Amino acid sequence: MKTSQMKFIIIVVTFFTSSICFGQANFITQGKITYERRISQFKINEKEGEPDFWKAEMMKVLTKTISDTYSLDFTPTQSYFKLLKENTDNKYMFGNLKPTDTDYVLQELTTGTTQMLRSVFESEYQLKDTIRKYEWKLTGEVRDIAGFECKKALTTIADSVIVVAFYTDQIPVKVGPENFNGLPGMILGLAIPRLAATWFATKLELINTPIPAPVIIKGKKVTWADMNKEVAKGLKQWGKEGHAIAWLCNL
Repeated sequence: MKTSQMKFIIIVVTFFTSSICFGQANFITQGKITYERRISQFKINEKEGEPDFWKAEMMKVLTKTISDTYSLDFTPTQSYFKLLKENTDNKYMFGNLKPTDTDYVLQELTTGTTQMLRSVFESEYQLKDTIRKYEWKLTGEVRDIAGFECKKALTTIADSVIVVAFYTDQIPVKVGPENFNGLPGMILGLAIPRLAATWFATKLELINTPIPAPVIIKGKKVTWADMNKEVAKGLKQWGKEGHAIAWLCNL
């Protein structure tokens, strides 16, 4: 065979192999995503609260925007969202905004179930129920998050609270932070303006680690309906601010 023919074959094979590798790299189905959660606790007070001298004084010394780091381990069939690192500089206006390292959300896509451990006030709740369903509206807008092209989508919770999500179909696992799911790919960005809260991915690690088994506690076993009632009851005396904190607790 001529040298020129050999070179051509090598180039074709190299190109074909590179194309396969590139295609595989474009579709990620397992790994760990790091998110930064940011909540402007003063804006929650402005949006939902009533004027109050005590609150005004507290706002002078508390952290304006609290931020913490979370992780999402995912496989083609599961996701596990939990606190990775609390920001020790945070000073909280509302105790329920303080994260706990025992809380988690485990979504099982094959069975369509969610298991969640959540601390509210001084109570622990072990939730097991069906995965929440959201009616998403795709907008066609795009933005870059952590190096991925993400598409914008909208939904509502609690009848009127708008949620803005950005997902990438390069990671075709239909989940995201907290209990959000149901888009054509991984949710890398999430914003809830009324709750002054955002979750944005900062890093993706291509690691192969098993999803942790659910933590078993002695807390109260609840469904979504039970959880909504329990949280609403505990925050009833908080007025409009209570609604905002309740929505955050039930995400």
